Amino acid sequence: MIVAKSYKYLIAFIIGALILPGVFFMMPTANAQTETERLQAEIKERNARLSEIEKEIAGYEAELKKVGAEKSTLQNAINQLELERKKIQADITYTQNKIDNTDLEINKLSLEIDDTSDSISKSAAAVGEILRTVDQNDSESLIELFLRNENLSEFWNEVASLESVRTVMNDRVYELTVLKSSLEGKVGEETMKRSELMSLKNQYSGQQAVLDSNRKQKSQLLDATKNEEAEYQKLLNDKKAAREKLLKEVQAIESELQFMLDPNSIPVKGSSVFQWPLEKVVLTQYFGYTKFALQNQGVYKNNMHNGIDLGAPTGTKIFAPLGGTVRATANTDLVPGCYSWGQWALVDHPNGLSTLYAHMSNTSVSAGQKLNTGDLIGFVGATGYATGPHLHFTVYASAAVSIKSFNQFKAVTGCGAALSPFSAVEGYLNPIDYLPAS
Repeated sequence: MIVAKSYKYLIAFIIGALILPGVFFMMPTANAQTETERLQAEIKERNARLSEIEKEIAGYEAELKKVGAEKSTLQNAINQLELERKKIQADITYTQNKIDNTDLEINKLSLEIDDTSDSISKSAAAVGEILRTVDQNDSESLIELFLRNENLSEFWNEVASLESVRTVMNDRVYELTVLKSSLEGKVGEETMKRSELMSLKNQYSGQQAVLDSNRKQKSQLLDATKNEEAEYQKLLNDKKAAREKLLKEVQAIESELQFMLDPNSIPVKGSSVFQWPLEKVVLTQYFGYTKFALQNQGVYKNNMHNGIDLGAPTGTKIFAPLGGTVRATANTDLVPGCYSWGQWALVDHPNGLSTLYAHMSNTSVSAGQKLNTGDLIGFVGATGYATGPHLHFTVYASAAVSIKSFNQFKAVTGCGAALSPFSAVEGYLNPIDYLPAS
């Protein structure tokens, strides 16, 4: 029968139209595939370059460790600054490559998103068209189908063909679901990469500032010492004497501060509420009445080290150990003759604790800024009074610490105009009690 034949052709057309989207629409276009492959090859090449730079940075870090252990002489100080400069430049090159790589990854994702969106549109349009065609021919009952066919064999063939249509239709709908899920994943990944790109650019800017600081530090050192060892040793002694006076002043101020700690206002000891602020943990000085603190009364007030020291090369990134709000930042080096914290930042956390980051070479946050865990705070340095590059990390009970200038008390040293955190002794907490085991 003519009607039966035309119906068979219709079913064949429907199945073919449903199968083709599965063959073609799930595949990227030739141009998009070529461009994606090119970007992927470039990303791979840049990743190899990043691995090379990582080895270069590791080499500088090993050299800096050796120089840092040597005697404090002018030549060693100059050598350290020069090595730090090379290491920081390598850091900057690494970050620039990461920025370029992330740009490439975003471009690749954008192409994949466009291609997937196009596949979804085409596949959805094809399925929609077939659904309309099926709907127009779906009013025929099985009895009418049986009567229309000349024999039983043709009837069962048509029934089987209709079942095939349903099966293939289900496959195409499933593929559409997969495409949409893939699209959502790529959009989410692109959003994450764009956020990462912003962080990298902020990091790059901070590293450039660290490099500028390094150059100034070397120039100032040569000017102050006239490139003479005797002048350098005199400079070290003068700094130490000024530091001793400052510590006596701080001790007098903080001894008058009153604070009673409510144990319920802070996390319990051993709760590990913080992450480590550096990626590599090298503890060089513990909290409290350590042997070094007791032997160096001119370095620590009350003979107590009020935080922990984490050794790391200048330019090492410092991360927020927990989300919070930056209460204050300052640089005591801007006040001539003030050998204190150097560049520092204080962050208040929502759990009743506050954290101090001191001796930084550059600060990447500002007062009032909201931070998430892992956000960049700044870079390790040796600003203020420091015998070498490290991060001084203090944990306070938030209610105990206040930010004031020395002039707000009775300033007797050159730090009068400098801002600094002050706390009663009871407000200082052992950071190890709130950090995971290293």
